Amino acid sequence: MRMLHGRTTETAAIDRLLDDAREGRGGALVLRGEPGIGKSALLGHAAERGGQRGMRVLRSAGVEGESELPFSGLHLLLSGVLDRVGSLPEAQAGALRGALGLQSGPTTGDLFLAGLGVLTLLSELAAEQPVLAIVDDAHRLDPESLRVLLFAARRLGAERVAVLLAGREGEGPDAPGLPELPVGPLDGAAAELVLAAAAGATELPGPARALVLREARGNPLALLELPAAQRKSEHYASPYGVACLPAHSRLLRTFTETVAALPSATRTVLLVAAADENGRLDAVLAAAGRLDAGLDDLAAAERARLVTVEDGRVRFRHSVIRSAVYQGATAGRRVAAHRALAESARPAGAHLDAPGHDPSGDRAPDAASGRAPDPDFDRDPDLARQRAWHLAAAATGPDPETARLLERSAEHARSRGAFATVAATYRRSAELTADPAERGRRLFEAASAAADSGQLELADALALEAAPHLADPVRRARAVRLRALVADEQDRSRDAHAMFTEAAQEAGAAEPELAGALLFQAAQAAWHAGDQRAIERSAERAAALALPGADRIAALARLAAGQHRLEHSPLADSAAAVRELLGGPGGSDSPSSADTGTETELARAASTSDSPSVLRETVRVGWWHLFDGRVEQARDLAAAVERRCRETGALGVLAVAQMLLSRTQLMLGRHRDALSTATDGLRSAEDSGQARVRVYLATVLAHLAAVRGDEDACRAHAEEALARGIAPSTVHAGTALALLDLGLGRTEAALDRLGALAASPDRQGIIAALPDLVEAAARLDRPDRGREAAAWYRDHAALGGHSWAEALALRCRALLAEDPETAVAHYEEAVRLHGEGGGSPYDLARTRLLYGERLRRLRRTTEARTQLRAALHAFEQIAAHPWAERARNELRATGESTAQAAAPGPLDQLTPQELQVARLAAEGLSNKDIGSRLFISPRTAGYHLSHTYAKLGITSRTELARISF
Repeated sequence: MRMLHGRTTETAAIDRLLDDAREGRGGALVLRGEPGIGKSALLGHAAERGGQRGMRVLRSAGVEGESELPFSGLHLLLSGVLDRVGSLPEAQAGALRGALGLQSGPTTGDLFLAGLGVLTLLSELAAEQPVLAIVDDAHRLDPESLRVLLFAARRLGAERVAVLLAGREGEGPDAPGLPELPVGPLDGAAAELVLAAAAGATELPGPARALVLREARGNPLALLELPAAQRKSEHYASPYGVACLPAHSRLLRTFTETVAALPSATRTVLLVAAADENGRLDAVLAAAGRLDAGLDDLAAAERARLVTVEDGRVRFRHSVIRSAVYQGATAGRRVAAHRALAESARPAGAHLDAPGHDPSGDRAPDAASGRAPDPDFDRDPDLARQRAWHLAAAATGPDPETARLLERSAEHARSRGAFATVAATYRRSAELTADPAERGRRLFEAASAAADSGQLELADALALEAAPHLADPVRRARAVRLRALVADEQDRSRDAHAMFTEAAQEAGAAEPELAGALLFQAAQAAWHAGDQRAIERSAERAAALALPGADRIAALARLAAGQHRLEHSPLADSAAAVRELLGGPGGSDSPSSADTGTETELARAASTSDSPSVLRETVRVGWWHLFDGRVEQARDLAAAVERRCRETGALGVLAVAQMLLSRTQLMLGRHRDALSTATDGLRSAEDSGQARVRVYLATVLAHLAAVRGDEDACRAHAEEALARGIAPSTVHAGTALALLDLGLGRTEAALDRLGALAASPDRQGIIAALPDLVEAAARLDRPDRGREAAAWYRDHAALGGHSWAEALALRCRALLAEDPETAVAHYEEAVRLHGEGGGSPYDLARTRLLYGERLRRLRRTTEARTQLRAALHAFEQIAAHPWAERARNELRATGESTAQAAAPGPLDQLTPQELQVARLAAEGLSNKDIGSRLFISPRTAGYHLSHTYAKLGITSRTELARISF
């Protein structure tokens, strides 16, 4: 075991990670620090310790220049276990094989399904032997490998798996949700010990030794390398020179001077190795041979401890050395190295001036693909990709043939779902393209791929750069549309509205259906911004141009006006608008009544669709149902999409479906379901980079916490939404905080908050909270502050015609009624309407509580107890603690002394994920099937199931199936 001086804290953390994994508590850890600080040494410690403890150690590392090779890091990590991929569930195996280039033909291109495959593979390996996965230089890992690995790392539960990543400080990897351990400088005592082990350190006089310690600043690599440099270089002969430089820069300068002292041929072969992606000895020597250098010339570099040659690869001892070699070379030498590597990357017998390389770029495309044929890509796409990138690195100006090769490489990456690589490759292709139209097209392809990979800022910049080069107005419209979509996702909805409008103007007469769809999107962006006038302007433009979907945009404007209760738009118009949105056409990407039929047919279509656009559109139709008060129909559509997303691994759409599903579950009083869905949705949104969805889900969790009286959780979730300022989530967050205040008896605060929200011009989402406003006003004996809200809600309920909404409207009237008997009659009718279904047991319980309070004050004690007991039972069923306590106090006031706080029910003890697992197990799914549905490993599914059995006091799936969830 190597000695790591001054790293007791770090090694202890690593040892805990390994011990936990060996005991079935999987986890991950990210090490961060500057170059040379000792991250790799700590990873080496972990590998040694893991091997000693019987763990299977898998290793990978990011390589500078290899980030454009999709899944290269993942391939290296799994290189020793690829034969096990075939044992995975079919969909996961297919996605992982496609990602790793292990199969030909079309693939799913789904990163999340590939990530689930990695998780399942690690879990299966860990069933035989604990697993330690190590990734060094993770900041240089290709984006696809990193995303897949982080997906798996976040889901390690009961697996005997540990994942350890190391990355450079300030350069990534960005790994939200994973614990991090900063690796800082060594203290003075540890630095002395490391320096003592450095070559030549014993020959340093005292002042020089002190200078090295000061210059190294606790950086272990600097402590090991600077003594030799101090003896050779005048820069270290005095306390001046490079003292102001950080450790990384000092090391870079030291190694640059070391390399410069080597023979020319040695520098050449080192430069070729530095320019190569993976340091394969045969490739390096083949290219170096074209530059009159060879294997013997590596010896001097090995003696200087710059590289090692083992396992058929040339490996730099540290990434700083590689940087010193490459950056220290002249531009001409770098171009020559890449050119030589490109020539060597051609199949045997082929040359850059042979058929297949056409500097004119005028080769005819083949009929099948529309692209110029390229036999090299057909034979070995990875080798052809390497050649394309080396040619790009060697290019000093526009090069149409290299640009074409890069485009072929980008399309190959797209087939594997590697959209970040697609973006980078198309971008470089565009840079080498002289023709303005082709340059614009390639820039737009890069922008689209960047958006697909979640790189929104890059997508915006590339689309902006592409637009001036696009002569076709429809292509310009699509470029502006992409920027608008990015702006809307980044909470810049007003900018998005302007861009969608500009895009519609570009499309104009050339493609009217696209123009209509763009104006509909403009209106939606204005909705997000809470800008009613902008919505109306979109409708007016569509009508003036007689665009397809103009009526639907007008309907959206009327709906928004009704949601804001504007003077010029009565609620009747709003209700009609919803129905028009449900039934009318809305452009090329919106379903019409002929397309969707009933919501049952739409749900059936969604349950078999593999199209993300169809699934997203189904969710949007679900929202229109929700606005129309048809909560159960909205829930059914969202549930159908959620199931399909889990079956296909469509994680991006899954989070969108969970946003609607959790809201409908909340409104229907299915609080356990809502908690489970929203909690899982947060993780789905995090993985898919959907900030707006995450914020909305946080408001659902805030409402659930408010019902429970969990102030800390409610405020944490609400503040997340308020900090982003995304409408209508800000209103939902505010109403959740008001509900918390109301439940905890802070009625004045609740009334003030709700009153301010109702009076705000941006009040989307306030309608559902109007009964709370009325209750707060009534409890404070300020009926005047509740009358407008009661009237608003009464009109809303009357137009919808749903019994649950009419019940809430009657509750509002009862609260404000001056005549006691009138109030009782309203309450009685409200309870009856609640019982007709479609609403929330929680809302019914609150109506019963208020009714019981009124009956008790009228001294109708027996009747009051009936209502209060029913309310108490319902509140206890959903752990609505403050409301249950209020019902309990009212019962005590009637003289009933037996009302004690009920113990939590067995289902209340289950975590959200345990509840999900239990439900699926009760349906008869195996642990493997449950894992696939919930994006967890089968072992974690089994772990949650065993805990569920213990909490519920059962021992089998048969007993589980008898439980009503």
